[in-house]
Amino acid sequence: MADHFDLIVLGGGPGGYVAAIRAAQLKLKVALVERVHLGGICLNWGCIPTKSLLRSAEVYHEMQNAEAYGLTSFKPDFDLDKIIARSREVAARLASGVKTLLRKNKVEVISGVGQLTGNQQMLVKTTEGEEKILEAKDIIIATGARARQLPNVHSDGKHIWTYHHALKPPAMPKKLLVIGSGAIGIEFASFYADFGAEVSIVEHAPQILPMEDAEVSAYVAKAFKKRGIRILTQSALQNLTPDDEGVTAEIAGADGTVTKERFSHAIVAIGVVANVENIGLDKLGIKLDRGFIAVDGFGRTNVDHVWAIGDVAGAPCLAHKASHQGVIAAEAIAGCDHVHPLNTQNIPGCTYARPQVASVGLTEEKARQQGYNVKIGNFPFIANGKAIAQGATDGFVKTVFDADSGALLGAHMVGAEVTEMIQGYTVARTLETTEAEIMETIFPHPTISEAMHESVLAAYGRALHF
Repeated sequence: MADHFDLIVLGGGPGGYVAAIRAAQLKLKVALVERVHLGGICLNWGCIPTKSLLRSAEVYHEMQNAEAYGLTSFKPDFDLDKIIARSREVAARLASGVKTLLRKNKVEVISGVGQLTGNQQMLVKTTEGEEKILEAKDIIIATGARARQLPNVHSDGKHIWTYHHALKPPAMPKKLLVIGSGAIGIEFASFYADFGAEVSIVEHAPQILPMEDAEVSAYVAKAFKKRGIRILTQSALQNLTPDDEGVTAEIAGADGTVTKERFSHAIVAIGVVANVENIGLDKLGIKLDRGFIAVDGFGRTNVDHVWAIGDVAGAPCLAHKASHQGVIAAEAIAGCDHVHPLNTQNIPGCTYARPQVASVGLTEEKARQQGYNVKIGNFPFIANGKAIAQGATDGFVKTVFDADSGALLGAHMVGAEVTEMIQGYTVARTLETTEAEIMETIFPHPTISEAMHESVLAAYGRALHF
């Protein structure tokens, strides 16, 4: 006998649990199938615990520079086990909160592995060893993604790590190789460098943070080099050989020269692979696009009644994108008449290293490639009163406008707390705001956010403080 629901959600990450809760709020009977842990990778092994680690690194850095603020100098130290324990406690607390929210909204949570046996049916093998058949009018696939592996290299957790291993290191690495310079690689490079590791970053692209504006990338590279982090762009890892003492890396430089170098540890941070295997996609003929499930703006797949959201449904692979996509899909399934398709151009991206990076929309280069006549505004934190008072003068805000219409095409920020400020520009883009509305907006003084205002003014020759 099958258990009947209005909606089955496969996967309990930030897309899946949000979709389940929203659907339940809309009076649907919902089942959520989760294999390992509610909250998914983001909450348990990604966004949340890494931010806890980076906060510890930030505080440690401030302690080391206390004299700059007129505070008595002392020699700070750290306890790696306690830093890790704090990050795990933070993740556990939030995971418990997700469980409570699901229970409060009467979502039936089933622990186990699900496989689609039809477009309205799923077979679940529970963690207790039982088999259940679930049926529903609609099914949402939210199985997420996992770390991409290097060919012929096994991330065993001893000397070769993925992000999962890097969150619970048995000891602080002495000499660390970070392979890949997206947000994950950059954050771990920043964290370990702050605690004394000798860090090198290998990136195949011409710049680190390849998806960011070139000026922002160059600024971060300069800041990292100043911190002693070595950056090897236009370089490729040819081979990585582990042994009992560490790893030997063979790296081809920009000129093609291959060098061998020893490291105590290596972190593989070269992107993610969608979890599309063994969930019944091939049986139903669900289409993939470059390894991810192909969906429309509402999360619909090519098969009726089957939806997909989050990382499994393609880039950008971000928790906030997954959650928003989950709400869209749930409301579309429930028949809400106000649902709008996902606009990926209005999804902000954040990197929580030192310095922080945040952006939304088009880079200057992409805007020019798309034929826009652009106006560029740039305002440095060194001219911002709050930044000076806080001793946080490293960084800037860059805005990209369409000179013909005044539309905000993109915004790019680097420096202290920019991940908290980017949402202002995201709201502006969602509202289709032009430069006129932003220039007429009153920003509070003194705040670092005033740099956002000044950048817009600078794009139109009206900067007041620089």
